[in-house]
Amino acid sequence: MRVLRRIALACALLLPAAARAQEPVRLVAAGSLTASLGEVAQAFAAMPGGAPVVTRFGPSGLMREGIEAGAIPADVFFSASLDHAQRLERDGRTVAPAVIFVRNRLCLITRPGLTVPTGQVLDALLDSAVKLGTSTPRADPSGDYAWALFRRAELLRPGAQAALEAKALQLVGGPNSPTPPAGIGAVAWNFRAGRMDVFLGYCTSGALARAELPGIGVQDLPEALAVGADYGMALLSGRPEAVRLSLFALSPAGQAILARHGFAAVAAE
Repeated sequence: MRVLRRIALACALLLPAAARAQEPVRLVAAGSLTASLGEVAQAFAAMPGGAPVVTRFGPSGLMREGIEAGAIPADVFFSASLDHAQRLERDGRTVAPAVIFVRNRLCLITRPGLTVPTGQVLDALLDSAVKLGTSTPRADPSGDYAWALFRRAELLRPGAQAALEAKALQLVGGPNSPTPPAGIGAVAWNFRAGRMDVFLGYCTSGALARAELPGIGVQDLPEALAVGADYGMALLSGRPEAVRLSLFALSPAGQAILARHGFAAVAAE
């Protein structure tokens, strides 16, 4: 697999610049990839054989629905869930099989001043005095991953799933979620507003929130509650520059950029 990928990448990058269309590649991606794929797009545009890229970021489920409806034009779609990329493939909208291009995981993100010992994570989540924030299931994969954690919690403590689903505040990623001011991340903004005490979100999102609001805690979940996130890529256009961009995201150079932003690279798999 790695040999074929390297051969394909080398061939794509050696295509003459004259073969490139002048229109930019349209990259649509999950909001959690804003910084990392923004950097990938810049690096790709600057490299020999590259091309300009226009980007659009948002909750993966909503982005997929927009692509399906024809409201969001896209050449390459990078989703926070492989499922959304595969749904486009099953609908016949892709020119290649959907693939995992990077991995993430769910973390417990806590407001400044709140500490949750690892052995007490489930107790804290179930505590009626603790405001639990999540993303919105179906619209945003981060919410789906939180609901997967709730199912795991049920195996540890009967009744936990229903209790957690009932108390979870779906503050991020939905069509009607409160929108933070431009340039401010939703996690830090919701903490500042006092809407939540803890948030189940991507570890990468926690790191960004902590940079905005010092004192935010980001911790791995105990093994029994841990949930991983396979991010999927769907190539929706056969344009040579779109193919090259998708391959660049899978290349060691592209994967190194994603790794610097806290994602787990898959280039070596």
